[in-house]
Amino acid sequence: MAEKKMWGGRFAEGTAASMEAYSESVSFDRLLYAEDIRGSQAHARMLAKQGFLTDDEAKIICDGLDKVRAEIESGEFVWKTEMEDVHMNVESRLTEIIGPLGGKLHTARSRNDQVALDFRLFVAARLAVWKELLASLVRTYVDRAEEHRETMLPGCTHFQPAQPVSLAHHLLAYCQMFKRDHERVADALKRVRVMPLGAAALAGTTHPVAPAVVAEDLGFEAVFANSMDAVSDRDFVLEAVFDGSLIMAHLSRMCEELIIWANPNFGYVKLPDQYSTGSSIMPQKKNPDACEIMRGKTGRVVGDLMGLLVLIKGLPMTYNRDMQEDKEPFFDADRTVSASLGIMADMLRLMVFVPEKMAATVKRGFLNATELADYLAAKGVPFREAHHITGAAVAYAEKKGVGLEDLELTELQEFSGEIGEDVYAVLDYQAAIERRATPGGTGPKSVAAQIGALKEWLGSL
Repeated sequence: MAEKKMWGGRFAEGTAASMEAYSESVSFDRLLYAEDIRGSQAHARMLAKQGFLTDDEAKIICDGLDKVRAEIESGEFVWKTEMEDVHMNVESRLTEIIGPLGGKLHTARSRNDQVALDFRLFVAARLAVWKELLASLVRTYVDRAEEHRETMLPGCTHFQPAQPVSLAHHLLAYCQMFKRDHERVADALKRVRVMPLGAAALAGTTHPVAPAVVAEDLGFEAVFANSMDAVSDRDFVLEAVFDGSLIMAHLSRMCEELIIWANPNFGYVKLPDQYSTGSSIMPQKKNPDACEIMRGKTGRVVGDLMGLLVLIKGLPMTYNRDMQEDKEPFFDADRTVSASLGIMADMLRLMVFVPEKMAATVKRGFLNATELADYLAAKGVPFREAHHITGAAVAYAEKKGVGLEDLELTELQEFSGEIGEDVYAVLDYQAAIERRATPGGTGPKSVAAQIGALKEWLGSL
């Protein structure tokens, strides 16, 4: 049997060794040590302000906690599994350093509201990093888009060539995805930065604590409204991991396209050597491993979210020990999201686009067919009829092995007498892009406006 716990006053026997190993969380929640110390120091300062501690006692406690932090960061701190978690380890060592005064730190506090505060501090710090990484990625996309305003790309629906667009426009679509991700993370932070300390175990405390003082000290934006909710709420973790899942889904979409584009049958992009690997048997291979791994890790983060949802779905009020299982899914999601955002930005900066390959594909897929239909509609032909006429012209050109723009005027006029010499200007692929000048379209003016708006947004951050 293990030794008695700090909470073991009513127990005659110590914890079984198997239970000790099964229930400990210090092996992973030690990652919260900085937040635990920071929260405890703010708590000590509040206790002094409320008269529970003298200013000198609060200073001794805060200085002692600084020593604990220094020991942890230097590697000399000894983590003890029998102390169960990061909180008990830190408090125990503090008491060893400063004596019985360390026992006063837990006045008006429970591990229930303490861990909620620690985890909120940690999640808030990591979401702030996600915001920076997302902004950096958007900035990289904007830079590459500016380079490729004139590059023509076959835009697809159903993964079939549909209409010509600029590569810039395509890249800017991802900017919008990651901008929304940034906005979601920023919004989630409002709900993460809610002060739970003062809720105690679940019912509040008889001591006249001042949660708002601790909130201001730690930069939190609000204080809990209900003590039972304060200790049992893990929505903030779920929301963070949902945001991470969506970020990964957006990254995975780009990875899928890059994997396809890098295939020599497409050849739209040359991925950097630094983010590719070779084959142990086929010397010619250049595999898009970074993209494939990132696409795979998306499922991992979605799994973290599913695990958290299942974790909370049947919990009665209020705190339950199940909740110690909320840490590792977030830690895992954070490591994955942070690394993936950084790698995608670095890879995007180094990859080489191949405009001539994209242009060649545009010219093979009858991507100017919509232009002919719109041309006929502008001449007064009902659009459904214009659509039918154009479809027949495409079938004819396909049989001949040429594009619509390669047909003689007399051949085109076989399908409609409304077609004149001016049709060839309409069938020009670059012109098709330029004519789409409506807001949000692929036309140069619209693309320039999108880039300008994104730069303005980035500048405002």
